[in-house]
Amino acid sequence: MIYYRTVVTEVGEEVTDLLDGGILILYAHGAPPALAEVSVMHQVQDEVFGHTPSVGALIKLGNLQTRITAIGDTAWNKIKELGHIVINFNASTSAERPGEMCVHAVDTELIKSAVVKGCMVVVED
Repeated sequence: MIYYRTVVTEVGEEVTDLLDGGILILYAHGAPPALAEVSVMHQVQDEVFGHTPSVGALIKLGNLQTRITAIGDTAWNKIKELGHIVINFNASTSAERPGEMCVHAVDTELIKSAVVKGCMVVVED
């Protein structure tokens, strides 16, 4: 099942700095300029409302894949309503912030090369 599929439309100037700390922020196209600088802007292609992915669901960032280890209480609502989510590549089994989704750690250089304009971001089982 595909929970969410979106295409990257722009990568903010400060995204690579956040990735060095293991954080990736997605925000739907049209975010305020201050947020756009630190975010990967995207345009939603498919979304399944009413279903939240489970721990273990797959996230594809272009050709890169990882799995969800934790989802904050408000994370999925935020992505459905605003196209906004914070992905933390820390493999934590509990999200520190309610709008955060934690995933297995991935080399930041691989993430930087995978998350480019035109790539697909997919959350699926």
